[in-house]
Amino acid sequence: MREALVRNYLKLIDSGLGTGSSGNLSMRIDSGMLITPTGILAENLNPEQLVALSLEGEAAEGQLLPSSEWHMHAAVYRDRPEIQAVVHCHSRYATILACAHRPIPAIHYMIAVTESDSVPVASYATFGTTALAESVVGALHGRLACLIANHGQLAIGRDLEQAMRVANEVEELAAIYWGSLAIGAEEVLSAEQMGDVQEAFTSYGQQRD
Repeated sequence: MREALVRNYLKLIDSGLGTGSSGNLSMRIDSGMLITPTGILAENLNPEQLVALSLEGEAAEGQLLPSSEWHMHAAVYRDRPEIQAVVHCHSRYATILACAHRPIPAIHYMIAVTESDSVPVASYATFGTTALAESVVGALHGRLACLIANHGQLAIGRDLEQAMRVANEVEELAAIYWGSLAIGAEEVLSAEQMGDVQEAFTSYGQQRD
């Protein structure tokens, strides 16, 4: 799990979803969560530096400080028992829309990856606070992603692979929506059309037992 988190943190930066030490990843463990530490560049991070933390913020001595956004990760795990991984990043187009407080509508059928027909914007609160954590949990209700006002995006999944896939798709959707707004040609899929997409997605791709 530690190696998977480090590998995917590097992938997050390499794919352009973040820069330097921005963004943070975590995975659920029996005692709480395993989360990236604060202020460590992805290329300098090693598996031993990841922080094991309870969902109340308790950590064994001798570890690095966890990401300042640990409250947000912990709140998601407490609220959504099926969720096993959280990815938070400041990807460019998602952050542009987040700064404009503009949710992503069903501009493209691939929004179904988020298990919803929209990506809402969680209300602004100071980074690293319980207020922000509560705002994000509310915005995530029934879906796998949200934007965070004047901040970035958050993606969750039943495993780390899914959370990363959702984060990448949200950024692509944000870029598509930004572009459609730029040329003044926004056309959004209807609820009926998205219902057909969601139904089609139940048999899309390689299905797992």
